[in-house]
Amino acid sequence: MKRNLLDALDERHDFDLPPKMVEAEFDQIWKQFEQEKAADRLSDEDKEKSDDELKAEYRKIAERRVRLGLVLAEIGQKAEIEITNDELVQALRAEASRYPGQEQMVVDFYRNNPAQMAQLRAPIFEEKVVDYILAKADVTEKKVSREELLKEIDDE
Repeated sequence: MKRNLLDALDERHDFDLPPKMVEAEFDQIWKQFEQEKAADRLSDEDKEKSDDELKAEYRKIAERRVRLGLVLAEIGQKAEIEITNDELVQALRAEASRYPGQEQMVVDFYRNNPAQMAQLRAPIFEEKVVDYILAKADVTEKKVSREELLKEIDDE
């Protein structure tokens, strides 16, 4: 449902994007791609494409992410959606628990790096905005066959 909502928001919004934001998002995506490539973890499909083809695809992904981020931020701001301290502490604990024995170092790292703390806030905010939109949406159930459902999953 979230994917369908984000697709609908993306389709309905077309505006000039801040080039620096797109470039920063693209750089992050491309660095991750290069790490996957170096570790030989690319999909067969990506292995067959040139770097120029992949850069074009990943640039579109970066543009989508920036566009959706700005749209969700605007909706969240207008709806006065906020992240509570408890929600942030819970996310920080979850992140720290991924590093047994180093939990305090992880907590200190995030507390001393506002940009990294913002990385923890972003998915919480996004989920809250999506939940807000879905709560206001007129959602109807639709019966589909097993084949239709499997086809939709395959298409994604």
